[in-house]
Amino acid sequence: MAILVTGATGFIGSHIARKLVERGEHVKVLLRKSSRTSNIDDIDVERVYGDVMDINSVNEALKGCDTLYHTAGVASFRKEDYQKMEDVNVQGTSNILTAALNAGTKKVVHTSSIAAIGVAPHGGIANEETEYGLDYLGVKYLDTKHRGEQKALELAKQGLPVVIVNPSTVIGTGDIYLSSTAFILWFYKKKFPGYMDGTLNMVDVEDVAEGHILAAEKGKVGERYILGNQNFTLLELFNLLEEVTGVPKPKMKIPYFMALASGYFVERILGMSFPNYSTMDLDSVKLSKFRWHFDCSKAKKELGYSPSNIEESIRKTVKWFKENGYLDT
Repeated sequence: MAILVTGATGFIGSHIARKLVERGEHVKVLLRKSSRTSNIDDIDVERVYGDVMDINSVNEALKGCDTLYHTAGVASFRKEDYQKMEDVNVQGTSNILTAALNAGTKKVVHTSSIAAIGVAPHGGIANEETEYGLDYLGVKYLDTKHRGEQKALELAKQGLPVVIVNPSTVIGTGDIYLSSTAFILWFYKKKFPGYMDGTLNMVDVEDVAEGHILAAEKGKVGERYILGNQNFTLLELFNLLEEVTGVPKPKMKIPYFMALASGYFVERILGMSFPNYSTMDLDSVKLSKFRWHFDCSKAKKELGYSPSNIEESIRKTVKWFKENGYLDT
């Protein structure tokens, strides 16, 4: 039997596909004809052209597959991507997971996000039991990932053998769309005017890919597992980035109210947009006042998940940017 990976041309999906091929698995990938395939051009996969929004192509891709890794999704804080996230993260997830249920797929791993978990109350450390409570912010990425995950849980109750994984902020090689490694690139290019009181948890993409495979092998149906690693304040992260790259960190601390007002004016009044994880877009500013710290001990205990050294992950990310021309301009 084959294994289907959606989103295989992207960051996480391509690493999953590569690891599966290295294990000798027959891997099918669902991709659009317009997709950039540089991440999978050197591995032996069966390509099925279609889209998670196209039910017929989804059904065709699932034929002969006993396992599904659903990684396809849109990660963005740009207002112009709101509808795309609604389509792909919610409806697309419903389409592929419902089709997997109907096809009798034996194991499904759904790539959610820590965004679907939210933050622990009173500045604590969040875990898989934390209840999402950030819908009032109106941050579309968080909302759509949460609702996509809820659909997966609904289908689990109907018999879909789905395990949910929740990666934190992923770095490493192969992020051709700059979905989550972008903040390292912007730091290297000295694009940050200052820093804020934001916090985050970072993890290497290869660890996340391995965590997906472990989830398929050992994960409990209907359960979710946080695939994270090290918690940082933004200043702690900038200190580490300065140490690793030699690029001086920004010295100015930007107050929340000032960043919020600036983000609103530039993004909503002037109509400008910023790249992902810039900390200057309105959605990022809204999230910066929360403590995005997470506990991934459940994945370590139940899956055997073992994340690697995050400093080395930063070095690999910068090396990949250099080798692929991202630092030429």
